[in-house]
Amino acid sequence: MANIDQETTLILINETGLLPLFYHADFGIVREVVSASYRGGARAFEFTNRGANAYEVFVQLVDFAKSSLPGMALGIGTVYDAETAQKYIDAGADFVVAPFTNPEVGKVCVRAGVPWLPGTATLTEIFNATQHGAKVVKLFPGEVVGSVFVKAAKGPMPHVKIVVTGGVQPTRQSIEEWFGAGVYGVGMGSNLFPKDVIASENWAWIEQKVSESIALIAAFRAE
Repeated sequence: MANIDQETTLILINETGLLPLFYHADFGIVREVVSASYRGGARAFEFTNRGANAYEVFVQLVDFAKSSLPGMALGIGTVYDAETAQKYIDAGADFVVAPFTNPEVGKVCVRAGVPWLPGTATLTEIFNATQHGAKVVKLFPGEVVGSVFVKAAKGPMPHVKIVVTGGVQPTRQSIEEWFGAGVYGVGMGSNLFPKDVIASENWAWIEQKVSESIALIAAFRAE
């Protein structure tokens, strides 16, 4: 079961505006990456279901977060079907993210009271996702759809909450582009966690980059 309630989880994603996402088969590395992100100010983190032992790593991560990262909403990403969603919810996922909209996954999340962020790329997909229980949708791939889509979508759907993933950079220009278009938050993966940084175990770099990204979001919102 989730450790943080649905509304609080969504608030945590929006408060910082940043949703880091990462996968690695080595729990030790995942622990360090999530910890560095936490120290940098992130209070929601998406562990992606992209490896054979992703479940085992996630279970360990949930236990670690409970004891060492108070107030961290820990979600699972790349969820394709209802069975997988239920498996991770039972393991303690606070939210579920998917690259596309599968209503069956939505049913599982709604029943469990866990936020579901399904992937969308059109107004029809956004509408259908909200009809099936999504309070926040994921726009993916961001670099293909573009920030202009977000701004246009906000015309007929002003209340829709969008977290964009794909192509977002931890730079002032990128942050201002997406938040200026009206996103609820941004997801960042490889741009926050470059392979060379992971290989060199430069956790301080990750902490700083997360902190800088959150500061850029806060500065834009304050203007």
